[in-house]
Amino acid sequence: MHGSPSCAQQNQKKTNTTVDPEDVYRHGQLTKDWWDEQGVLKGLHSLNLIRIPFVRDGLVQCSLDERDPTPLKDKKILDVGCGGGILSEGLAKLGASVTGIDAGKDLIELATEHSKNNPKLANNLPSYFCTTVEEHSQERKDYYDAVVASEVIEHVYNKEIFVKACVETLKPGGKIFVTTPNRSRITQILGIYVAEYVLNIIPRGTHQYDKFMTSPELTFLLERNNCHVELTYGMIYYPFSNRWELSKSQLLAFATQAEKLK
Repeated sequence: MHGSPSCAQQNQKKTNTTVDPEDVYRHGQLTKDWWDEQGVLKGLHSLNLIRIPFVRDGLVQCSLDERDPTPLKDKKILDVGCGGGILSEGLAKLGASVTGIDAGKDLIELATEHSKNNPKLANNLPSYFCTTVEEHSQERKDYYDAVVASEVIEHVYNKEIFVKACVETLKPGGKIFVTTPNRSRITQILGIYVAEYVLNIIPRGTHQYDKFMTSPELTFLLERNNCHVELTYGMIYYPFSNRWELSKSQLLAFATQAEKLK
């Protein structure tokens, strides 16, 4: 197998790792298209328009009049499964001290190079590491103000290990933000079959239905790891206008915010 290697031990049993080497490989094949805002990953780019405010508002409560251009300047944020850095850069532009981690070496190299060439980040470059969250959690326990896992948990093998490791990196009182497709037949039809094989707006093979989870399942894992789920929104994507919005309906996808208890 050629392409982006995994930084995890690929001979580990699936039950003992978060990393799916096949997923790492698939995403590594997209490096040349990653920063094309009108390309195959345009939905990830447009998702920033709702996920960045979702994280910002979960961490900083202030009125529009009080808000400054860098409201996250005192926050240390871990972007898990950062890929080529689309979300990491967006958070860094708001002043956050961002650490991005990913198991794909090629993607980490892309993220590092792209951020260096972004003049808006000249004084606040994200730090990127090729590693897994379970490895990173051993080095950075109780360290971050926030952990963001956006469009990632649906690609990991062992979700229990994943959530546990994410929470371990958080300071008590820190927040974790997760966005992910919901496991429903509607998502299987629209989010996989139609999106990947009919409209071709997502690269084929990106998602495997049996890896999806539901909001109650995620809530259960978070609460079992000493977190209180504060809110969950549904998310809807309109492919023809490339636009996302938060919704009451969680049928297709959802965004969850939780706090690590002190």
